[in-house]
Amino acid sequence: MTKIRLPTPLRPYAEGRVEVEVEGASVGAALEELTRQYPGLRPHLYADGGGLRAYVNVFRNEDDVRTLQGEATPLRDADRLLIVPSIAGGAGSATRPVDYSALRTNQALIISLVILGFVTDQPWIAAAVGVVMLLGSLLGRPGFILVYRGLRAAGLVRPDPVRDHAQPHVFAQGFGGAVLGVAWLSLVAGTPTLGWALAWVVVGLAALNLFGGFCVGCAMYYWFHRLRIPGFRVPPPPGAIPGRRPPAEA
Repeated sequence: MTKIRLPTPLRPYAEGRVEVEVEGASVGAALEELTRQYPGLRPHLYADGGGLRAYVNVFRNEDDVRTLQGEATPLRDADRLLIVPSIAGGAGSATRPVDYSALRTNQALIISLVILGFVTDQPWIAAAVGVVMLLGSLLGRPGFILVYRGLRAAGLVRPDPVRDHAQPHVFAQGFGGAVLGVAWLSLVAGTPTLGWALAWVVVGLAALNLFGGFCVGCAMYYWFHRLRIPGFRVPPPPGAIPGRRPPAEA
C-alpha cells in the first residue's frame, strides 16, 4: 500500500482525509485508485484531456515525478506520494517535499563516522566525511543519500517527506563539511586538539539536529536571509520556527 498525502484544498473532496492509502504499481495507477475511491478529486487533478493538470505537482517521496518517469514512475510499499499544487510567488519561495528520514540517516552516519575517526585516531575518516558532505551540498542532496536509498530499498527505513525548503538543509550540511575540512587541516598541521575539537563541534551540531530536532545551520540560513545577505533567498515556511521542523499542514 502507498500513502498519498493531500493538500488542504483537496481534502474536502476526500472526506477530510489528510492521507489516503491506495494500491498501485505506478504513480498513475495509484492516482487512478485515489480518484476511484474519491471521484470528486478527479476534476481537480485531471484536465479534460485526461492528463494531470499543469498546476498539480506529484512527488514520490522528495522527487518530482516529472523528473523521473512521470505517471509511469514505479512505486514500492515504502514510498509516499505528495500532491503539491503550484504556489504563486516563484520557485524560490515555494516549499517542496524534503525527506526528513534521509536527513536523519545522514546525521546518524556523520556522527558515527566522525566518532569512529576520533576513537581510532584516523583523521582521514573525518576528512572523508567532510568531502561527502560538501559534495552532497553541491548536488543539493544529503551526502549519504545512496546509503539511505539502500536502507529504504531494504525496508529498514521509511520516507518522511515534509513540506519545507531544501536550501537551508543544504547550507547546514555544507557548513558542517567546511568545519570538518578546517578540522582536517588542523590535524595534519600538528594541532590535534584544535582539529578534533572542531570535529566534535560537527558531531554536536548533528546530534542536536538528530536527537533534539533543531538544525543550527538552518537557523543560520534564515538569520542570514533576514539580514538580506545575498544568496539566502527563502524565508522560513509559514508557522515554522527557524531551525525546527515545519508544522504539519492543518
